[in-house]
Amino acid sequence: MRVIDSQTKLYGVIGHPLTHTLSPTIHNAAFEATHLNAVYLAFDTLFLEKALHGLAAIGCQGLSVTIPYKEPIIDYVSDIDPTAKKIGAVNTLVNKSGSWIGYNTDATGALHAIEELCEVSGRHCTILGAGGAARAIGFALREKGCHISVVNRSRPRGEKLAQELDAEYLPLNKLAMINTDIVVQTTPVGMYPKVNDVPFDPAKVRAQIVMDIIYNPFETRFLRQCKEQGATTIPGARMFLHQAAEQFRLWTGKEPPMEVMEKALLQSLRKGHLAR
Repeated sequence: MRVIDSQTKLYGVIGHPLTHTLSPTIHNAAFEATHLNAVYLAFDTLFLEKALHGLAAIGCQGLSVTIPYKEPIIDYVSDIDPTAKKIGAVNTLVNKSGSWIGYNTDATGALHAIEELCEVSGRHCTILGAGGAARAIGFALREKGCHISVVNRSRPRGEKLAQELDAEYLPLNKLAMINTDIVVQTTPVGMYPKVNDVPFDPAKVRAQIVMDIIYNPFETRFLRQCKEQGATTIPGARMFLHQAAEQFRLWTGKEPPMEVMEKALLQSLRKGHLAR
């Protein structure tokens, strides 16, 4: 049985709303498995600046950052990792002597999920979507030497992201013409409860590997149909797991218990804990 005492280190997730969050389940499982005297809580707040000051004051060691604070939180960090600065979003905070340092593990989480299957250097990746997740994943892939194309329904947003990534923009009607190694679907289309929606026509996706960053449902309709066409698929739960594992490394300096964290994540998804 875990004991909470004056030496217990505090971590958590900050965002709004946090009705159902998977992060406490997997991080507390990791702390317990590694025998760390630490606890991870959910901090649902509308008052970001006050919450950050208060949590730093009581010695909170680290935070996960989720919607809607990944971009505005940059104004409240003392320093920011170069990758997070390029992306323009922070999803992880580390408390260094009372000051918050910002990182982005969404990017590395997606990269590690793909690298479980292949090396990305020299490969061609097509990113579907042009939002914050697309930007984070695009920067991570580009820095690993991946050639990138951006496909998006809105041409101005797609062209803007392509320019930022030194990539090419392609309109939606060109999707079927792209010969690519990897496709990463970054839009929220197909997420619970609208599980029958697909963001793009899977019949037009020609790739060896397809990843959908949505993790609820575990396998989206888009991913399932790509698999039926012969693609090797990566569910969004892999990215979520790897970004959490990277947070654990930043906070503790230890290797995360991946099997324990994965088991806790999958059990939570089966029980219907539907959102981070």
